[in-house]
Amino acid sequence: MRVGDGFTTDQHAALARAVDTASAASRLSFRLYVGVLEHGRDSAIALVAARGAGADTTVLVAVDPQSRALEIVTGARAAGVIDDRTCGLAALAMTSSFAAGDLVGGIRNGLQILADHARHPATLHVDTF
Repeated sequence: MRVGDGFTTDQHAALARAVDTASAASRLSFRLYVGVLEHGRDSAIALVAARGAGADTTVLVAVDPQSRALEIVTGARAAGVIDDRTCGLAALAMTSSFAAGDLVGGIRNGLQILADHARHPATLHVDTF
């Protein structure tokens, strides 16, 4: 997430916590971009590709409030865990909140939905037979 973008310090901290929580719960690398997506989805794809070796496990939520655009881009390995239906559900939750004027809450809800669907179950025991 880029610093600034009109968020208060508390909002920025809440979004950073949401990204960290999603990453820890899913073992994927969640990223958030809020700003101008000059070329729409192509811009979001370029942001993921710029991650280099980490691009495979990246989940990018890119929001352009000015042009009312939302893009969710998953790297190759992340796409195996988070499917298009899950991305659509997260997008619906986010845009509903955005329409009600809650940008931060919408992003947090979307991140949580994505992370919940990618969550790795805790291992309670391992058979040693």
